[in-house]
Amino acid sequence: MLLTRASATAAAVASALLLASCGEAATTGGTAADAAARSGGGVAAADPAAFPVTVQHAYGQTTIEAAPQRVATVAWSNHEVPLALGLVPVGMSRATWGDDDGDGVLPWVEDRLGELGAQTPVLFDETDGIDFEAVADTSPDVILAAYSGLTQEEYDTLSKIAPVVAYPDIAWGTTMDEMIELNSQALGLAAEGEQLVADLDAEIAETVANFPQLEGLTGLFTYVDPNDLSQIGFYTSADPRAGFLGSLGMQTPQVVTEASEDSASFYETVSAERSDAFSDVDLFITYGATDGSVLDLVQGDPLMSKIPAVERGAVAVLEDDTPLAAAANPSPLSIAWGLEDYLSILAEAADATR
Repeated sequence: MLLTRASATAAAVASALLLASCGEAATTGGTAADAAARSGGGVAAADPAAFPVTVQHAYGQTTIEAAPQRVATVAWSNHEVPLALGLVPVGMSRATWGDDDGDGVLPWVEDRLGELGAQTPVLFDETDGIDFEAVADTSPDVILAAYSGLTQEEYDTLSKIAPVVAYPDIAWGTTMDEMIELNSQALGLAAEGEQLVADLDAEIAETVANFPQLEGLTGLFTYVDPNDLSQIGFYTSADPRAGFLGSLGMQTPQVVTEASEDSASFYETVSAERSDAFSDVDLFITYGATDGSVLDLVQGDPLMSKIPAVERGAVAVLEDDTPLAAAANPSPLSIAWGLEDYLSILAEAADATR
């Protein structure tokens, strides 16, 4: 997994999609009321009187004049917000990293679509960038991209199709809570979005309580490049993977705090010659093979092996390109699906610190 943004949404993201016809889009998506009818009710519906709604983001502000009837989403996991609130998008990004069965949809999204009695929406192929034509073909009323790395040019092009909600500040630096907040505002479901955040916070706290050994540990979410150990990379505090560690009761390493203060990126590197900068790290978290080769690699490196956590073997490895690895980048629907298993892997490695 390379650390391009395709991989960061690979580590988090790499999206691509299966094109479908406009006719299919009309039958697979719809309004919250449509979703309620399919699921048997219990779905929030926007109050038409709440519109127009204006959402602030990195490229200014976007005004949605009326309650969206057809919602499209691009980039990583934005579709999970409307789905969590009962609204099936007419189109969303195809998942290519972490997809266990090759259908372009992560398992927790499949589960939610099943609960709503909905077919899979049109899937946008983003392997080589946003497929503007495919997005346009779904005739959306709004395009959600609160967690994304949209460029100004991409934002401007999408805005010719429908109002667009971009990221709040840093590309790929949107927290799960911020993604829910911005996307739910655009749907006219801000209160429901707030409740979703509260419910997820409660679920996270309940699950974390089962893993007391993580409390207070200093955790580093990193990427070990087996072809280049001359640099030690890590996700900054802006990245939702690293930021989420705080929700698990963990602390931020000093090197991450310092780098994040001056960084406008979700990822940074330092020379492995500065391995002493990681002396306060209790637990390394990374992607790779789970056969022990990652630990052997870093413990065999003359510089990384000097890091106390590495020497102790406190390295949690998430099997690359699996749903669980994708779930480490928290999203509204992945919490219930994978948090327990994710924390189990962290706890097993954390036990090496005791």
